[in-house]
Amino acid sequence: MKIYQPFFAVVVNVAKRNINMKVEVGQKAPEFSLFDSEKTKVSLSDYKGKNVVILFFPQAFTSVCTTELCNVRDNISQYNNTNAQVFGISVDSIFTLARFKDDQKLNFPLLSDFNKEASAAYYSLINDFVFDMKGVSKRAAFVIDKEGVVQYAEVLDKVTDLPDFDAIQQTLQRLN
Repeated sequence: MKIYQPFFAVVVNVAKRNINMKVEVGQKAPEFSLFDSEKTKVSLSDYKGKNVVILFFPQAFTSVCTTELCNVRDNISQYNNTNAQVFGISVDSIFTLARFKDDQKLNFPLLSDFNKEASAAYYSLINDFVFDMKGVSKRAAFVIDKEGVVQYAEVLDKVTDLPDFDAIQQTLQRLN
């Protein structure tokens, strides 16, 4: 009789084993398919031909995450002007993300990585977060070009740090 490990344990074990691995500039971006806060399935491959900015964030409704995503909201024209689709991704449920998006009037999709697959694929998973939470997305930023190749990668060790928005914009401008 074969015993299967729970999926979460597998993701955490993979993340622990590959702790020093990372997604690097020049490599093909890991594919993902996640539901957005509108309950629509979104795949990275759906955006081939468009630049994509992925912002992993730990938890909706926390102060730094709110600051980060509201910064993007307030500067969305910069992303639109560089033919970029922005996605915020966290392990929150689609229902939590829908409320957060509505409360903050965010003008870009939020994707639920509830099963932690995308966070693990991008090596952006915190094994231990506040209040003994396990498996929360690290704060990370990736710019993926029109061909699906990573052009910018930043995974932050401290959840209180923000991504380098200037470097993200410079990367997007270079791609156009």
